[in-house]
Amino acid sequence: MIDGLVAGRLYGEAEHRTDKAGRAYSLAKVRAATAEGEVLFVNVIAFDDDLCASLHRLRDGDSVALSGSLNPRVWTDKQGNARPALDMVAHRLISMPISDAEQ
Repeated sequence: MIDGLVAGRLYGEAEHRTDKAGRAYSLAKVRAATAEGEVLFVNVIAFDDDLCASLHRLRDGDSVALSGSLNPRVWTDKQGNARPALDMVAHRLISMPISDAEQ
């Protein structure tokens, strides 16, 4: 695993789930741009209650920065092209709240 910081925009909205043992967790996706301008999707899982609550306050397209453990991987798109992706176990979230005037 790699400790890292990922900044981007929330893609969709976070999902609340519960495992078989009854523990709650959240799943989210973040779209992050690479230095070359390509889009990289980061699949995020969070277990901390406060972090999960923060993720659920965000909406599709909101800017977000997350720190946590990263695991790089590769997936194949519909055209057969190999695409990079990251899986993250998030530990912290940084987000700029939107004021009522900006909405």
